[in-house]
This record gives sequence, C-alpha cells and structure tokens, in this order.
Amino acid sequence: MTVIKKFFNINTSYTFDFNDIRCVLTLFNVIMIMTFGLSVAYIGLAIAIFGAIRDFICEERKINSTIQHLAIILLNCYFVSLM
Repeated sequence: MTVIKKFFNINTSYTFDFNDIRCVLTLFNVIMIMTFGLSVAYIGLAIAIFGAIRDFICEERKINSTIQHLAIILLNCYFVSLM
C-alpha cells in the first residue's frame, strides 16, 4: 500500500463519484483566481451554483457537498464584490 492509501484508509478499488468532478472544478477555480485575479470569480460562482443545484435536485444528497457548494458560492460572491 502506498502512503496515501494508508493515510486515507483506502481498501477498495476506485469508483467514480461526482464529488471528484467538484473537487477538480474547485481546484481549477482556485488556480484561475490565483493566476488571472478576481475577474474569473464569475466562473467559480457559476460552477458552484450549478453544483448546489445538483445537490438539491439529486437523489443522493450529501450534506458535506451542499455545505461546500454554499461556502464556495459565498466566497466567490465576496470575490466578485471586491471587483
């Protein structure tokens, strides 16, 4: 086992989860804001809103996903207000 598998206690093979996409998009949003400035906060805001909508209409609701999307919406709204 690798260090990551031991640390996160991963014992099964990888299965796709929509949270993987959310994680990649959030990382993309952070990198874009750091690279291009606050002007790209609209992109992160749109991604977070679509994610939150998916959280509310999807059968497999997860509270941590919903809280994360709402927090990212608030953060990007704050960034937009600074412009």
